[in-house]
Amino acid sequence: MSKLMRILPGLIVWLLLLSGATGSLAQAPLKVSEREQRPVYSFGVVPQFEQRKIFRVWRPILDDLEARTGFSFRLIGMPKIPAFSKKLMEGGFDFAYTNPYHIVQGADSQGYIPLVRDSDRTLTGVVVVAKDSPIRSVSELHGKEIAFPSPNALGASLVPRAYFAKSNISVIPKYVQTHSSVYLHVAQNLMIAGCGVASTLESQDELIRNKIRVLYRADGLPTHPVAAHPRVPAVDRARVQEELLAMADDPAGRALLAKIPMKNVMPASLQDYDTLKKLGLEAFYIDQ
Repeated sequence: MSKLMRILPGLIVWLLLLSGATGSLAQAPLKVSEREQRPVYSFGVVPQFEQRKIFRVWRPILDDLEARTGFSFRLIGMPKIPAFSKKLMEGGFDFAYTNPYHIVQGADSQGYIPLVRDSDRTLTGVVVVAKDSPIRSVSELHGKEIAFPSPNALGASLVPRAYFAKSNISVIPKYVQTHSSVYLHVAQNLMIAGCGVASTLESQDELIRNKIRVLYRADGLPTHPVAAHPRVPAVDRARVQEELLAMADDPAGRALLAKIPMKNVMPASLQDYDTLKKLGLEAFYIDQ
C-alpha cells in the first residue's frame, strides 16, 4: 500500500474536522468547559487558626458550595489577622468569614453585607491560664504579660482589653498572631495567661485543652458572619445565602459547617451587630 493510501483516511478526518462536517466530534475540543464559564469569587477567612487548618476546614465547605451554586470560590487564607483586616477594609474579598467588629467596619468602609451567622452560639471571649496555675482571679494578672492573637481580634483582644481597662487591670500584651498560638503558649507555660474565644478553645486538640483552664468568660456577642461585598450581584449573594442555609439542613453539609464552628445557621443582617457600636471598642482599636 502506498504511503498516500496509508495517510489518506487520517487526512479526510482532519479536513472534516476543519469543515465542521463531523458535527459534535469537531466541536468537542473547542467547547469551553462548564467550570470556566462559572463566576469565580474570592473567599477570605479570618485566620483564627493556622493556615493548614483553615484550608482543611474551609476547602470542603467551599467545594460543597460550588456544587450547589455553580460558582467557583478561590479560598484566601491570610497568615495574620491584621493582614486579613487590611484586605477586608480595602474590599479585597468578594465573600468573607469575618469577626463581628470587622463586619461593622467593613460595612462602613466597603458596604459588606452579612449573609448568615450561627443562630444559637455567641462569640464569647475567654481568659485562660495553665490548668495547674495558682492564679484564681483576673485581678492577679495586673502588671503581667499575657498573650493575645492580635490587637484587633474582637472577642480575643478588643473585648478583654476593654474589660481589663474598666476593671483597672493593667496588662502587657504580647501578640502571637492566632488563637491557636495563644492556647499553645499558655499550655506550654510560655505565657502566664492568654485571651481567645470559647469556640476556638473548644476546637483545639484535647491535649491542649486538657492543659489549660478558663479563668474568665465575657458576655456573649453575635457570632462571625459570612458576608458579601456589594459588587457581587444581588442574585449571586442570595444564591450563596440560600445554599448555606440549605447546607445546614443537610447532615453532610451540617457536619462540614460544624467545623467552623457554625452549628445552627440563620440569615444575618447588619442590625444584628448594632450592639458592638455601644461598647466603645474604637478606643482599643490599633491602626496597623
